[in-house]
Amino acid sequence: MLERIRREIAAAGGWISFARYMELALQAYYGRGDRQFGAHGDFITAPELGSLFGRTLARQLKELEGPILELGAGSGALAETLLKELEREYLILETSAALRSRQAARLGGKVKFLDRLPEAWHGVVIANEVVDAMPVHAVGWRATGVVERGVSAQLAWEERPAKGAVLDQAKTIDVPAPYDSEIGLAGQAWMRSMAEQLEEGVIFVIDYGFPRREYYHPQRSMGTLMCHTRHRAHGDPFERPGEQDITAHVDFSALAHAAHESGLEVLGYAAQAQFLVNCGITEVLAQANIENALHYAPIAAEAQMLLSPNEMGELFKVLAVGRGVKQPLLGFSRGDRSNTL
Repeated sequence: MLERIRREIAAAGGWISFARYMELALQAYYGRGDRQFGAHGDFITAPELGSLFGRTLARQLKELEGPILELGAGSGALAETLLKELEREYLILETSAALRSRQAARLGGKVKFLDRLPEAWHGVVIANEVVDAMPVHAVGWRATGVVERGVSAQLAWEERPAKGAVLDQAKTIDVPAPYDSEIGLAGQAWMRSMAEQLEEGVIFVIDYGFPRREYYHPQRSMGTLMCHTRHRAHGDPFERPGEQDITAHVDFSALAHAAHESGLEVLGYAAQAQFLVNCGITEVLAQANIENALHYAPIAAEAQMLLSPNEMGELFKVLAVGRGVKQPLLGFSRGDRSNTL
């Protein structure tokens, strides 16, 4: 991995954007497919905690028509739970061959795998912890102007004057110099691409992040880049490239704006805790207690992780955008924050 990155940097004249470096490193990381998810992996996602997240999300999906398309299905944990709750066609688009093999082994013939987005989609799309792994451009606002923070042959930060789309977007962000952060051009392009394919239905983006005014808050001057290995979080993206996860928080305002510009409607935006409460997580908990009272304690602990402001409840958000959806969405019946985007 190191040699491949160094060859590309050399071919590019001694410098590549951080977005390209992140793309290369994560291609190798997710190409392994053997250690990312779960208690014994590098990090844990909501579906890996147990079935509570999926069973609650299913209550929202039951109110919507059409097949379900999950993007980047990880270990297949969410698909497994949703398939038990819903009698619906389920499709997965997974770019990692290793993870796709793992999902197929877990789910058998219950899902259909796609190699590309459908040209015309009618139904539901789920992107759970997908956008945070899309490459971001690292940007610095300095007294002398805006710079793009790229990667040198020594695998270290090197700044160059920003230009093109990076500079154009950076100029719209008002922060006090010096200030470092990220701009997710790939995430915005992904949303525009999804909008082109969605003829009718809803896209749910579930991830950790903020609206723009919080993302580029004066006190968040070191950005949001984070790396994970064996549940250890740190800020050095050049440590063992290809063997650790690299993420950035999601700018939900940028995603909502890209969706709106592409003709989609913002259907709701809320903290994960509020979304799950609206969908009836307390009823799911009560049912779980009836089903197996002896195992209620771990399920209650799972709920604590999903709902607590100090865990996933507040940092994680749910954004829904769509086209041709008439009814209000259950998950945003209370506490909708769309006006903050």
